[in-house]
Amino acid sequence: TCCVVGNFYSIYGNHDKAITYFQRALRLDPDYLSAWTLMGHEYVELKNYNMAIECYRNAIDVNPRDYRAWYGIGQTYELLKMHAYCLYYYMEAQRLRPTDSRMIVALGESYEKLEQPAKAKKCYMRALNVGDQEDIAMIRLAKVCEKLHDEEGAVRWYSKYVDMVNSAELDPGDDICFAYRYLAHYYLRNDRLPEADVHAHKCCEFKETKNDGKALVRQIAAHRNSGSGVYNPRFTPKPNLRVKLALSGSASTTPGSQKRSRTPPPQDHSDNDMSF
Repeated sequence: TCCVVGNFYSIYGNHDKAITYFQRALRLDPDYLSAWTLMGHEYVELKNYNMAIECYRNAIDVNPRDYRAWYGIGQTYELLKMHAYCLYYYMEAQRLRPTDSRMIVALGESYEKLEQPAKAKKCYMRALNVGDQEDIAMIRLAKVCEKLHDEEGAVRWYSKYVDMVNSAELDPGDDICFAYRYLAHYYLRNDRLPEADVHAHKCCEFKETKNDGKALVRQIAAHRNSGSGVYNPRFTPKPNLRVKLALSGSASTTPGSQKRSRTPPPQDHSDNDMSF
């Protein structure tokens, strides 16, 4: 009963009151596993991380196979930015729950923070294989592929993520705009201008990538006008001096000098020397 009341107060955000009832439950039964774990959650909410870790450790003492306690300690150390510590506890939680994608994704995020993207990539692949419960492994995998300069992998997983969000009508959060931006750059580099234009306009719908999207739209338009098949991320259209010279020449000639004007004047090719 005390644990039920504690949960009630926890739901309504009264964490101090919830802890009081969990403590009462533990006075009645010091080996009450759920009470130790739930009280650890409450201390995390109150940012009392030392007490939270103590509660989780007591839960592990009662039952070393309680994955929630191992995972709880890992989360607490992650909040303290002690990523080497949280990695160990996430590994234990994942060992106890080998098919739980939440444990595997947490492990992958720890590897990323420890600058081990190759191991993080394996974790996210594993999370997708067992079934991603939170629909975050795919976008994490795409980002880590981008970090590893694996263009093929990044394009594949960003595209799959965009398709998944659009087909399932999921809440894309803040990640979808970066997928659109990466794909827009990729399609532009590969001279696939229609796809690049679609994704660039999608970028403009998000404040995080709005400026990048506008720049991409201008770049795509300039790329179309240039008629070049080579992508240059710094390309800006230059004025066509040949047209200017022709127009100025026709305005200054007289009827008697039209024959002489057929011979074009010397052209300065340095202005048309664009580095792509």
